[in-house]
Amino acid sequence: MKAAKGEFVLDGLDCSNCAKKIENGVKAIDGIDGCAVNFAASTITVSAGGKNEQWMKDEVAKKVKSIDPHVTVRSKHEDKPGEDEYRKKLQLMLVRLAAGAVLAVIAYFAHTGAVLEFLLFFASYLIIGGDIVARAGKNIVRGQVFDEHFLMALATIGAFMIHQYPEGVAVMLFYQIGELFQGAAVSRSRKSISALLDIRPEYANVKTENGMTAVPPQDVKVGQVIVVNPGERIPLDGKVLSGSSMVDTSALTGESVPRKAEPGQDVMAGFMNQNGVLHIETSKGYEDSAVSKILDLVENAAGRKAKTENFISKFAKYYTPAVVIVAVLLAFLPPLLVPSAALSDWVYRALIFLVISCPCALVVSIPLGFFGGIGAASKAGVLVKGSNYLEALNQVAYAVFDKTGTLTKGNFAVTDIKPAAGFTKDSLLHAAALAEVHSNHPIASSIREAYNQPLSAEEIEEYEEIPGHGIRVKTGGSTILAGNQKLMAKEQIASGTAENNGTVVYVAVDQQYAGAIVIADEIKEDAKQAIANLKALGVKRTVMLTGDSKQTGEAVGRELGIDDVYTELLPGDKVDRVEELEAALLPNEKLMFVGDGINDTPVLARADIGAAMGALGSDAAVEAADVVLMTDQPSKAAEAIRIARRTRRIVWQNIGFALGVKIIFLLLGAFGFATMWEAVFSDVGVTLIAVANAMRVMRVKAE
Repeated sequence: MKAAKGEFVLDGLDCSNCAKKIENGVKAIDGIDGCAVNFAASTITVSAGGKNEQWMKDEVAKKVKSIDPHVTVRSKHEDKPGEDEYRKKLQLMLVRLAAGAVLAVIAYFAHTGAVLEFLLFFASYLIIGGDIVARAGKNIVRGQVFDEHFLMALATIGAFMIHQYPEGVAVMLFYQIGELFQGAAVSRSRKSISALLDIRPEYANVKTENGMTAVPPQDVKVGQVIVVNPGERIPLDGKVLSGSSMVDTSALTGESVPRKAEPGQDVMAGFMNQNGVLHIETSKGYEDSAVSKILDLVENAAGRKAKTENFISKFAKYYTPAVVIVAVLLAFLPPLLVPSAALSDWVYRALIFLVISCPCALVVSIPLGFFGGIGAASKAGVLVKGSNYLEALNQVAYAVFDKTGTLTKGNFAVTDIKPAAGFTKDSLLHAAALAEVHSNHPIASSIREAYNQPLSAEEIEEYEEIPGHGIRVKTGGSTILAGNQKLMAKEQIASGTAENNGTVVYVAVDQQYAGAIVIADEIKEDAKQAIANLKALGVKRTVMLTGDSKQTGEAVGRELGIDDVYTELLPGDKVDRVEELEAALLPNEKLMFVGDGINDTPVLARADIGAAMGALGSDAAVEAADVVLMTDQPSKAAEAIRIARRTRRIVWQNIGFALGVKIIFLLLGAFGFATMWEAVFSDVGVTLIAVANAMRVMRVKAE
């Protein structure tokens, strides 16, 4: 039986360690087959065979409540709790902290005697941090000992045991204030990332017999006609039936220049209609639309974690118990070994050591950094299916491209007209267009398109196809021959050999050579720049694989400045070439393949990083790829690498900063130079700075 799948939102999830606990807890529920918590997106995805969504939601909510009562579970389609509810919780927390702080101040200045002073401080401590101690206790019972709640409870209770009441209360107070700030910072980061991806349409105006009806996009069926007014977002993929308008495609493609939408053109969900009314016949349901797939890809990308993220998770798992052991040794070894060492002094240092050791800065800011990088890439028209692929883009050494549809436009066009003596370009093109008037071949269509003037089939008096050679027609008393060089040789017409980068059509009029027309697949405007940008980024080799002829492939390769060109390849041959190239890579290097067609699917799946053209590429290619270039521009491959490198830079800045500050303060605390106040800064302050730095990932500029 196929496992049912449910996705729910975890409101109030601001702690990545809690996210891990929730994930492990839900996995352990009887009947749940799989579970993944996305801390950056604040969602949980569960699968359970034979269960419905309501059962999954109830079980998840029960488990989450037992692990972290502050977090609530709701379905994705449910409305988010209102600001009033959030404000009430915040006000209650602030009242608690204020009341506890007032009690602590009274206890500090009143000098009421040892017993009453202790009771006042203890009451203040319970009001401010009772929930933290309770959570630490519950987690210990469940076997989840080493987390930030345990560290704070141990440090502050230890402060009370050595009669450092004011500092015990102060640490808990500033920890709680820091948690509020951290929650606000994480929430703001999520909102900023969500704003980058705010392309989900809210409704669709469906045209019916009774007029217009606004319905959810999910309820619109394929083939129905929808009306999109100026200022509205196109809710579903489809074809324009009537009306014309400029549409802003930047939300999907990253392109700032609007495109014109006219009857007969395909448009995608997520485009913003600017100035005209469009009537669109839907071609896909909402779940299959471009906007739905993009949102799904981005929101679920964090499920594929980068090595750095996995390293930090494992690091935190072993790091926290290690510092607790070091703190215990720090508290009791010196008094045992050094006669003059006071136990209370070393216990105080050990407690400072515990407060400083909390790894929040790392485990919160790293996932946010990668998620921000994925969001920024999406805004630039590049969909990265996981932070593991975003990290892998940093190691691209070989960039391998398909030709047709990737570096070239995938459609034939006249690229050169070479008239012979006695003929002009116009007369040569007119003769060729007349010869090709009856043909449906792409080459014939490109010649007629280049001529771009009305032609009448009635002008043709006789029409004959010569298999393997070309066409002979009679028109206006003249005989026109159009075809390959073999046709010219057969008719004993001296034509010479035209230098070409494509297919050549030779033309003769009344047995006299009129000239040659070169037809080729046009190179994309940014293809040359794409190769130059990749080389500027340090990519060692650029390679082109094509099924085209050697002459055509090498000509394109020369024009673009590609290092190696392999031609006349079948899809299986392309896989073999990619495997040969990968064998030459160093252990820390990656190969990226960029392709578009269904025939590129095996190579996209085989390459270290497969990048597919998203706008015109086949669904199979997009499905097989790890990265999707939404604009079909090869230059986006370099943009993806740039964003990946910026993300890595900022992530490692956070790792270096957080560990550096913690090591300094751990040493200061161990040697007695740091107090609880510095300890609180090194925990809360560093976390806030790291989260703010992670936000910079989203501001990506062209380099």
